[in-house]
Amino acid sequence: MKRMIMTAAALSLAATVASSETVLKIQSSAQSGAYEYSYLEDEWGKRLAAMTGGEVTIEFFPINAIVDRNETPEAVMAGVLSGDLNSVAYFTGRNPAFAIMGDLIAGYDSPEQVQTFCRHGGGRDALQELWESVLPGAMHVVGCGAVSKEALVSKVEIRGVEDLEGVKIRSPSGLAATVFQKAGAAPVSMSISDVFTSLEKGVIDAADASAYINNSTSGFHQVAKFPLYPGIHSMAMRQFVINKGVWDGLTEDQQLAVETWFYAAYDDLRRQLDLQDKQQVQEDKAAGDITVVDWSQEERDKFRVLATEAWEETAAKSPEARKALDAHYAFMKQIGLLE
Repeated sequence: MKRMIMTAAALSLAATVASSETVLKIQSSAQSGAYEYSYLEDEWGKRLAAMTGGEVTIEFFPINAIVDRNETPEAVMAGVLSGDLNSVAYFTGRNPAFAIMGDLIAGYDSPEQVQTFCRHGGGRDALQELWESVLPGAMHVVGCGAVSKEALVSKVEIRGVEDLEGVKIRSPSGLAATVFQKAGAAPVSMSISDVFTSLEKGVIDAADASAYINNSTSGFHQVAKFPLYPGIHSMAMRQFVINKGVWDGLTEDQQLAVETWFYAAYDDLRRQLDLQDKQQVQEDKAAGDITVVDWSQEERDKFRVLATEAWEETAAKSPEARKALDAHYAFMKQIGLLE
């Protein structure tokens, strides 16, 4: 009997210890070979455990590893994933508001501004409200932000707005696709994991993909020799969402640690990507095999005008989209981007 009691006590203690550790299984929107994915996994994966004394750990999965990029919310609801670090624009099919929240094409000057909008300018709350309208009570939005002003991968020289005419370009559906259509391009929706093969086979001529260094490490420049940098269009917003039940099961200290971890990780990643972008651009220019295209300010201004028209068209498609754009407008006026 004594041995039975001791065994039961040991099992109870083991269960308590096991239950005290929460493993967050998170699917990313980055490919496994991309700099962004490797840096987060290698440099920041271990830090959440250190910040929480091992009580909360994180396990990353690359895009489409567990479920399709568009299906992560259902996987989070079902507990297959604890959460995601996904591109918000992937959910545009659920509501046009996700396009406006996910990437206000040509709206901001820097990723830092998008990060500030998310953290201090009402962006996180706006995204939480949007998810509540689509999947009530399912997810908690820990935070959001952009990590780079994306470059544009291209097999053809695109020196200005007119050169976009007829270009088959991989683009998320929704707002980004609308802007490219207004410029005369032909948007094609596909996962980033299909971009290399599609470029190689001529299915597409160009791709709205990722930061310059991510595009480089993913091999896109091997088949697309005319990248646009600095980018003309995208600063894609990533979200960090966690299953609401998992989030509520964390202590207040653990929740604070997870939120702090996210913003620290993304601040660091943003700076690293910028440094890596610039270094890779210089190396590519020196090697002479790749032609890096930098649009004039005049052409960038033309593209912004097209983008502004698309913002309003998208905002008219749903009440949530209108609210999302108004949230951007309020912050942009606050920091002087709009009068």
